[in-house]
Amino acid sequence: MKRKSHACLIVIMVAIILVLMVVLYGTINFQLSGGSVLKTDYKLTGKPLYRLDISWPKNPEHFTGAVFGVAVNHITGLVYVAQRGDNVPKVLVFSTYGDFLQAWNTSTLEMPHGIFLANASSNPSVWITDVGSGPYGHTIKQYSPAGKLLQVLGSPGKAGTDVRPLQFDQPAEIFVHSSGEIYIVDGDGGLNNRLIKLSKDLEVLWIHGEKGMGPGQFYIPHSVAVDSFQRVWVADRGNKRIQVFNAVTGDWLGSWGSCFSVDAPYSVRLTPDQKYFIVVQLNTNQISILEAPPVGMIGECKVVSTIQLADDIKPHLVDLDLKAGALYVAEIGARQAQKFIPFYWGTTIGSFL
Repeated sequence: MKRKSHACLIVIMVAIILVLMVVLYGTINFQLSGGSVLKTDYKLTGKPLYRLDISWPKNPEHFTGAVFGVAVNHITGLVYVAQRGDNVPKVLVFSTYGDFLQAWNTSTLEMPHGIFLANASSNPSVWITDVGSGPYGHTIKQYSPAGKLLQVLGSPGKAGTDVRPLQFDQPAEIFVHSSGEIYIVDGDGGLNNRLIKLSKDLEVLWIHGEKGMGPGQFYIPHSVAVDSFQRVWVADRGNKRIQVFNAVTGDWLGSWGSCFSVDAPYSVRLTPDQKYFIVVQLNTNQISILEAPPVGMIGECKVVSTIQLADDIKPHLVDLDLKAGALYVAEIGARQAQKFIPFYWGTTIGSFL
């Protein structure tokens, strides 16, 4: 009897150790009965800020295409996932608890790239950049939360460089500020290498539009975010750097490049407390958490934590739940979206980041 009790105690202790390793380090692979591996193969370095929520979503079988973007409505608790592929719904809608709710089987969306949830607290809408080359491509579309097309920016099916009327060539991402002003990075390898600011009435307020390596020039601008200090942060993918601009005037403020010598930044988002940037590097399968500089400073980039994903996951774009602080990652290679939650779940994001 003592031997059995001792053996049971050892089993319990081993189980506890394994659970702690998953929570703290995320380096354990769990095997399913069929021999496949659950999505827990990742490693944390630096300050442990996030851990994978292996229970989200509850219905991963609904991912049927290459997942390119994700957007979160923190008020209604909805997560919109944009995916590509033949004969697949272009947008899947989940709850933040992981329940699958609906799919948009819209014919007006060809090849989604970036997705953004605007006006969460009042009149929410979903903006999607379309890099398709067909009759609906080279545009940015605004949809209702149920998938009804509300308006289209750009000239459908026509790649171009004009601003009056507004034209795009593979627009990569859009960021709609709470003021209604719109920031667009255009394009994802096409004719344009531009950062455009529009008023809430869709008038061009300022633009940076030169291809190059100098200040204010771009090569494949891929992601854009605006912080609470009226600074615009752009993932300048082709130049392996993040550039920073004054949101009001458009003036160039600085750039970060030292953190991206190996791989380019693909996505940039801020944590709700504005203390950190979440930056994705697709080719190295890495999510980097960078320290955000205080107002009046840009300085050098500083990585405080990383989430190293398994090979061929290919993270593309991210979004954060502005209420709970959870991080959602769109992964092209894995053909899925994943959710990472703050370590001290249940507290406000500002209390532990």
